[in-house]
Amino acid sequence: MVFGEDASNVIMIKPLGYLDMLHLMNNADKIITDSGGIQKEAYMLGKPCITLRENTEWVETVEAGWNVLVGADEAKIVGAVNHFNFSKSRIPLYGDNVCKKIVEINKY
Repeated sequence: MVFGEDASNVIMIKPLGYLDMLHLMNNADKIITDSGGIQKEAYMLGKPCITLRENTEWVETVEAGWNVLVGADEAKIVGAVNHFNFSKSRIPLYGDNVCKKIVEINKY
């Protein structure tokens, strides 16, 4: 895969609503983004994330092996797309059974 030469596998679409975006992300093999929020959502969905930034506010996703920072370096981007070996296990970085706990708290 070389950028600029063949982008036949790239489909440009109009902006999506939140639920439609989650649906696409949930059906992706890997996610490439520069968005902080999408990095976190990718982790929650169990999708490896390739981040087009030099740093991130979600360092825990990088430390957990689910997110890799590649910046704008074409070789790093292509390498991550083709060879990013993400962690197969996900620890609950943002809590465990959070939805259940929220429901219980809001019963009162």
